[in-house]
Amino acid sequence: QVQLVESGGGLVQAGGSLRLSCAASGRTFSSYAMGWFRQAAGKEREFVEREFVAGISWSGGRTYYADSVKGRFTISRDNAKNTVDLQMNSLKPEDTAVYYCAADAGLSAAVTTWIYDYDYWGQGTQVTVSS
Repeated sequence: QVQLVESGGGLVQAGGSLRLSCAASGRTFSSYAMGWFRQAAGKEREFVEREFVAGISWSGGRTYYADSVKGRFTISRDNAKNTVDLQMNSLKPEDTAVYYCAADAGLSAAVTTWIYDYDYWGQGTQVTVSS
């Protein structure tokens, strides 16, 4: 069992930066691929509406980004501290959303973008980008 807690959300002007952090409990964190998803305001809070943002393999050696954030966001992890971070630069109003951290407990070494591959989820942190 893994528990995930996100932090670092807030209000920022367009062009600014934020760094999200996800703290995980459980000794198996280092064996899980991790991902960040987001759900924009105005959409129904249905699980299936969460949009993949970035993912990282268990070792940190592989990363994958949605086209909409490529070149602006960077995902990283520290297995010694049980944390995974999302550095967000050049933020745009369309990045406004609740951001969720998720853990993939499967055995694949690949990073998956499919929401149903992720087994554990945090409660989310709000990111608001003003124009």
